[in-house]
Amino acid sequence: MIKFSGIASSVLLASAVSLASPVASAQSEPTYFTSGGVKALYYKPDSNPKPRVGVLVVHRTSNYLSALACTELSKRGYGVFCMNTRYENNELLVDWDRIALDVKVGVDYLRKQPGMEKVILFGHSGGGPTLSFYQAVAENGIAFCKDPRKIVPCSDDLSKLPKADGLILADAHPGVPVILLRSLNGSVIEETPKKFNPQLDPYNTANGYNPNGPSNYSADFQARYYAAQSARMNALIDSALKRAQEIKAGNGPYPDNDMFFIPHGGNPGAGPGGASQLHSLDLNISLRKTNAPQKLLKNDGSVSTQIVTSVSPVELGTMSSTMSFDRGTKQLTLRSFLSTQAVRSTNSLNGIDHCSSNNSTICAVKSISVPTLVMGMGGYLFIRDSEEEFEASKATDKDLVYIEGATHGFTPCGNCINANGASEYSNSVKNMFDYINTWTLNRYAKSSPPASANNNPRAEGGAGRLPF
Repeated sequence: MIKFSGIASSVLLASAVSLASPVASAQSEPTYFTSGGVKALYYKPDSNPKPRVGVLVVHRTSNYLSALACTELSKRGYGVFCMNTRYENNELLVDWDRIALDVKVGVDYLRKQPGMEKVILFGHSGGGPTLSFYQAVAENGIAFCKDPRKIVPCSDDLSKLPKADGLILADAHPGVPVILLRSLNGSVIEETPKKFNPQLDPYNTANGYNPNGPSNYSADFQARYYAAQSARMNALIDSALKRAQEIKAGNGPYPDNDMFFIPHGGNPGAGPGGASQLHSLDLNISLRKTNAPQKLLKNDGSVSTQIVTSVSPVELGTMSSTMSFDRGTKQLTLRSFLSTQAVRSTNSLNGIDHCSSNNSTICAVKSISVPTLVMGMGGYLFIRDSEEEFEASKATDKDLVYIEGATHGFTPCGNCINANGASEYSNSVKNMFDYINTWTLNRYAKSSPPASANNNPRAEGGAGRLPF
């Protein structure tokens, strides 16, 4: 283990109007804010200059200053702090737990706004593990992130983070390490480009690959491939830990850090096409659907309870992209890999030790008590992941809903399976943010949240960081 440097109805109605007036409009000139490595825009509705509920929106490395949630939530009456971390567009240098200090800046900012009573964290995609990690530490202290299972424990300076009042996970992935694990080409031999075990090669037609349409991998191949992905990740972790120990002992090529490249590992900057995830190639992989009937918010605004299956099409470009350097090679450092991208497992499907990493939505929600809303996008690939986040959540007030035909970015999917273009899912954005608004009003327009709503229909380096 390495350590890196009750209220009357009239009052409720008034509160609801102040939160989300139907005539509210998104702020035309959001306020720019910067502090240290944090950059942000604070959006308020022009018609409601002192919102009672604030929402923090952030990713790990992406620019979220003009994310869709910024305008959609502010025009519904919320103050929205859309921020970028110190690692904006810089995956190479990420040191995972430093991001929590950036999130603290945003929470503090919202708490200081006139009239602000509640703060909600909105975690989209990589913002899911970012904000769930923050809230888990804020609720439980640094004991959570110093768990002996962690490959890289956190620093002492994460103590006493201010807690938020709610958590929204919007197509949040289960954690950066899980995405890498499932993106690794499990047939790679000795971490050598273009050196593959043909019996494990997902792009070998003998194994079920179809270059022109949906692939069809047998249960036996899937089991062997998932185990091979885990074996490869575990070997990468062991190699990185050994090199980090050599640096700590003064025997490394540099005194502080070193490069760490992963061929055929998928480059997040290149989009999903840079990854070798079986469920992006085979429509029958179990990750593409829920285990149990769940709520599906349909385009017409109705809600059905059913097994939800992704309508996302297969990704036919993964073979060419994963073979390249720019699109298929993870370009990291020892620090950014071990702190942000590494997780232990026995297989990449359901044998993941989520709590071996601090970058894990599924581990974090097990320790989060505030009301939690989990939303999955029906036109993308985090279907089972969203359900698992909901199942793992400790919150007694929690909800899970899927948005029919929504892409990972919430917009209507135009090329999804069995769809007649984007028009079939034209209300995905409106339906999603209206649902969020109703969920929020039901909890934060009142003096206290309900006891349970599981089925609601509608700072620099810390002490002792070694070796870096």
